[in-house]
Amino acid sequence: MSGAGFDSNPFANQQQSQGENPFARPAGGEAAVTKPPANAPPAYTESAARKIDTTDLQRRQEELERKEAELSRREAELGRQPLNIRQNNWPSLPSVCPCGPCFYQDFSVDIPSEFQRIVKAVYYLWMFYSCVLFLNILGALAYWISGGSATTFGLSILFFVLFAPAAFVCWYRPAYKAFRSDSSFNFFFFFFTFFFQFIVSVIQALGFKNFGTW
Repeated sequence: MSGAGFDSNPFANQQQSQGENPFARPAGGEAAVTKPPANAPPAYTESAARKIDTTDLQRRQEELERKEAELSRREAELGRQPLNIRQNNWPSLPSVCPCGPCFYQDFSVDIPSEFQRIVKAVYYLWMFYSCVLFLNILGALAYWISGGSATTFGLSILFFVLFAPAAFVCWYRPAYKAFRSDSSFNFFFFFFTFFFQFIVSVIQALGFKNFGTW
Protein backbone atom coordinates (compact mmCIF):
# COMPACT_ATOMS: atom_id res chain seq x y z
CA MET A 1 0.00 0.00 0.00
CA SER A 2 1.31 3.44 -0.83
CA GLY A 3 1.77 6.10 1.89
CA ALA A 4 0.65 8.88 -0.39
CA GLY A 5 -2.94 8.53 0.82
CA PHE A 6 -1.97 9.82 4.26
CA ASP A 7 -0.62 13.16 3.00
CA SER A 8 -4.00 14.75 2.30
CA ASN A 9 -6.11 16.60 4.95
CA PRO A 10 -9.50 14.95 5.49
CA PHE A 11 -11.05 18.17 6.91
CA ALA A 12 -10.03 20.39 4.04
CA ASN A 13 -13.26 19.96 2.13
CA GLN A 14 -15.40 20.70 5.25
CA GLN A 15 -13.54 23.99 6.01
CA GLN A 16 -13.95 25.10 2.45
CA SER A 17 -17.66 24.31 2.47
CA GLN A 18 -18.31 26.07 5.81
CA GLY A 19 -16.37 29.22 4.94
CA GLU A 20 -14.45 31.12 7.65
CA ASN A 21 -12.93 29.72 10.80
CA PRO A 22 -15.37 30.23 13.76
CA PHE A 23 -12.49 30.67 16.18
CA ALA A 24 -10.71 33.31 14.16
CA ARG A 25 -10.48 36.95 15.50
CA PRO A 26 -12.69 39.48 13.69
CA ALA A 27 -11.19 41.63 11.00
CA GLY A 28 -10.90 44.71 13.22
CA GLY A 29 -8.74 42.88 15.72
CA GLU A 30 -11.11 43.55 18.67
CA ALA A 31 -12.88 40.92 20.72
CA ALA A 32 -16.65 40.82 20.64
CA VAL A 33 -18.36 42.60 23.55
CA THR A 34 -21.52 41.10 25.06
CA LYS A 35 -24.26 43.68 25.49
CA PRO A 36 -26.61 43.49 28.52
CA PRO A 37 -30.19 42.49 27.79
CA ALA A 38 -32.68 45.25 27.19
CA ASN A 39 -34.93 44.26 30.12
CA ALA A 40 -32.19 44.20 32.81
CA PRO A 41 -33.30 45.28 36.37
CA PRO A 42 -32.43 48.84 37.49
CA ALA A 43 -29.24 49.38 39.40
CA TYR A 44 -29.41 49.38 43.24
CA THR A 45 -29.23 52.87 44.69
CA GLU A 46 -29.27 54.17 48.29
CA SER A 47 -32.51 56.08 47.73
CA ALA A 48 -34.27 52.87 46.85
CA ALA A 49 -33.15 51.17 50.08
CA ARG A 50 -35.73 50.66 52.78
CA LYS A 51 -35.39 53.22 55.56
CA ILE A 52 -36.11 52.09 59.13
CA ASP A 53 -38.48 54.29 61.08
CA THR A 54 -36.82 55.06 64.43
CA THR A 55 -39.69 57.06 65.93
CA ASP A 56 -40.96 54.17 68.07
CA LEU A 57 -37.44 53.33 69.25
CA GLN A 58 -36.84 56.94 70.28
CA ARG A 59 -40.14 57.03 72.17
CA ARG A 60 -39.24 53.88 74.10
CA GLN A 61 -35.79 55.24 74.83
CA GLU A 62 -37.26 58.47 76.21
CA GLU A 63 -39.70 56.51 78.36
CA LEU A 64 -36.91 54.38 79.80
CA GLU A 65 -34.83 57.47 80.52
CA ARG A 66 -37.79 59.12 82.26
CA LYS A 67 -38.36 56.06 84.46
CA GLU A 68 -34.67 55.89 85.25
CA ALA A 69 -34.68 59.54 86.30
CA GLU A 70 -37.75 58.91 88.47
CA LEU A 71 -36.05 55.99 90.23
CA SER A 72 -32.87 58.01 90.75
CA ARG A 73 -34.86 60.84 92.28
CA ARG A 74 -36.63 58.45 94.67
CA GLU A 75 -33.35 56.88 95.71
CA ALA A 76 -31.87 60.32 96.34
CA GLU A 77 -34.93 61.33 98.36
CA LEU A 78 -34.68 58.21 100.50
CA GLY A 79 -30.91 58.60 100.85
CA ARG A 80 -31.27 62.07 102.35
CA GLN A 81 -33.33 60.71 105.22
CA PRO A 82 -31.42 59.50 108.29
CA LEU A 83 -30.92 55.74 108.28
CA ASN A 84 -33.38 55.57 105.35
CA ILE A 85 -36.24 55.67 107.87
CA ARG A 86 -39.19 57.60 106.56
CA GLN A 87 -40.69 59.86 109.17
CA ASN A 88 -44.42 60.38 109.33
CA ASN A 89 -45.47 63.70 107.85
CA TRP A 90 -49.28 63.56 107.79
CA PRO A 91 -51.22 65.29 109.18
CA SER A 92 -48.95 68.31 109.42
CA LEU A 93 -49.16 69.45 113.04
CA PRO A 94 -47.31 72.25 114.81
CA SER A 95 -44.36 71.30 116.95
CA VAL A 96 -46.14 72.42 120.12
CA CYS A 97 -48.82 69.79 119.59
CA PRO A 98 -48.31 66.78 121.88
CA CYS A 99 -49.43 64.42 119.11
CA GLY A 100 -47.26 63.89 116.05
CA PRO A 101 -48.09 62.86 112.48
CA CYS A 102 -49.51 59.38 112.12
CA PHE A 103 -48.81 58.55 108.45
CA TYR A 104 -46.18 59.07 105.80
CA GLN A 105 -47.50 60.52 102.55
CA ASP A 106 -45.53 61.74 99.55
CA PHE A 107 -47.07 61.28 96.12
CA SER A 108 -43.88 62.11 94.23
CA VAL A 109 -41.83 59.51 96.12
CA ASP A 110 -44.25 56.63 96.74
CA ILE A 111 -46.59 56.71 93.75
CA PRO A 112 -45.45 56.10 90.14
CA SER A 113 -45.84 59.15 87.95
CA GLU A 114 -48.57 57.58 85.79
CA PHE A 115 -50.79 56.94 88.87
CA GLN A 116 -50.18 60.11 90.88
CA ARG A 117 -53.18 61.88 89.37
CA ILE A 118 -55.53 59.03 90.34
CA VAL A 119 -54.26 58.83 93.93
CA LYS A 120 -54.52 62.60 94.33
CA ALA A 121 -58.10 62.44 93.06
CA VAL A 122 -58.92 59.83 95.74
CA TYR A 123 -57.29 62.05 98.35
CA TYR A 124 -59.32 65.08 97.25
CA LEU A 125 -62.45 62.94 97.33
CA TRP A 126 -61.76 62.09 100.96
CA MET A 127 -61.23 65.78 101.76
CA PHE A 128 -64.53 66.64 100.06
CA TYR A 129 -66.32 63.94 102.04
CA SER A 130 -64.89 65.29 105.30
CA CYS A 131 -65.99 68.82 104.40
CA VAL A 132 -69.52 67.57 103.70
CA LEU A 133 -69.64 65.94 107.13
CA PHE A 134 -68.49 69.19 108.74
CA LEU A 135 -71.10 71.21 106.86
CA ASN A 136 -73.68 68.68 108.02
CA ILE A 137 -72.80 69.63 111.62
CA LEU A 138 -73.49 73.29 110.86
CA GLY A 139 -76.77 72.42 109.17
CA ALA A 140 -77.85 70.20 112.06
CA LEU A 141 -76.97 72.97 114.53
CA ALA A 142 -79.10 75.46 112.59
CA TYR A 143 -81.90 72.91 112.47
CA TRP A 144 -81.69 72.42 116.24
CA ILE A 145 -81.71 76.16 116.93
CA SER A 146 -84.76 76.60 114.75
CA GLY A 147 -86.70 74.10 116.86
CA GLY A 148 -85.55 70.80 115.46
CA SER A 149 -84.38 67.70 117.24
CA ALA A 150 -81.12 67.76 119.21
CA THR A 151 -80.57 64.11 118.24
CA THR A 152 -79.79 65.14 114.69
CA PHE A 153 -77.13 67.56 115.90
CA GLY A 154 -75.55 64.97 118.20
CA LEU A 155 -75.45 62.31 115.51
CA SER A 156 -73.95 64.75 113.02
CA ILE A 157 -71.02 65.30 115.38
CA LEU A 158 -70.66 61.57 115.90
CA PHE A 159 -70.66 60.92 112.14
CA PHE A 160 -67.96 63.53 111.58
CA VAL A 161 -65.73 62.20 114.36
CA LEU A 162 -66.25 58.59 113.31
CA PHE A 163 -66.58 58.54 109.52
CA ALA A 164 -63.93 61.10 108.53
CA PRO A 165 -60.95 59.22 110.04
CA ALA A 166 -62.53 55.84 109.24
CA ALA A 167 -62.79 56.80 105.58
CA PHE A 168 -59.15 57.88 105.57
CA VAL A 169 -57.94 54.62 107.10
CA CYS A 170 -60.39 52.20 105.48
CA TRP A 171 -60.46 53.26 101.83
CA TYR A 172 -58.05 56.11 101.13
CA ARG A 173 -54.96 54.53 102.70
CA PRO A 174 -55.61 51.14 101.07
CA ALA A 175 -55.85 52.91 97.71
CA TYR A 176 -52.60 54.76 98.43
CA LYS A 177 -50.78 51.56 99.40
CA ALA A 178 -52.31 49.64 96.48
CA PHE A 179 -50.85 52.03 93.91
CA ARG A 180 -47.60 52.32 95.83
CA SER A 181 -46.82 48.60 95.94
CA ASP A 182 -49.30 47.21 93.37
CA SER A 183 -51.03 45.16 96.07
CA SER A 184 -54.10 43.20 95.00
CA PHE A 185 -55.25 42.84 98.62
CA ASN A 186 -55.28 46.60 99.14
CA PHE A 187 -57.17 47.06 95.89
CA PHE A 188 -59.80 44.59 97.05
CA PHE A 189 -60.04 46.22 100.48
CA PHE A 190 -60.42 49.65 98.91
CA PHE A 191 -63.26 48.64 96.60
CA PHE A 192 -65.07 46.76 99.37
CA THR A 193 -64.95 49.56 101.95
CA PHE A 194 -65.58 52.29 99.37
CA PHE A 195 -68.73 50.50 98.20
CA PHE A 196 -69.94 50.23 101.79
CA GLN A 197 -69.17 53.92 102.36
CA PHE A 198 -71.11 54.80 99.21
CA ILE A 199 -74.21 52.92 100.42
CA VAL A 200 -74.07 54.70 103.80
CA SER A 201 -73.71 58.08 102.08
CA VAL A 202 -76.75 57.41 99.89
CA ILE A 203 -78.84 56.55 102.97
CA GLN A 204 -77.65 59.68 104.73
CA ALA A 205 -78.46 61.80 101.68
CA LEU A 206 -82.09 60.67 101.87
CA GLY A 207 -82.38 62.67 105.10
CA PHE A 208 -84.39 60.36 107.34
CA LYS A 209 -85.69 61.98 110.51
CA ASN A 210 -83.37 61.77 113.55
CA PHE A 211 -80.75 60.01 111.45
CA GLY A 212 -78.02 62.58 111.92
CA THR A 213 -78.31 64.35 108.58
CA TRP A 214 -80.00 67.59 107.78
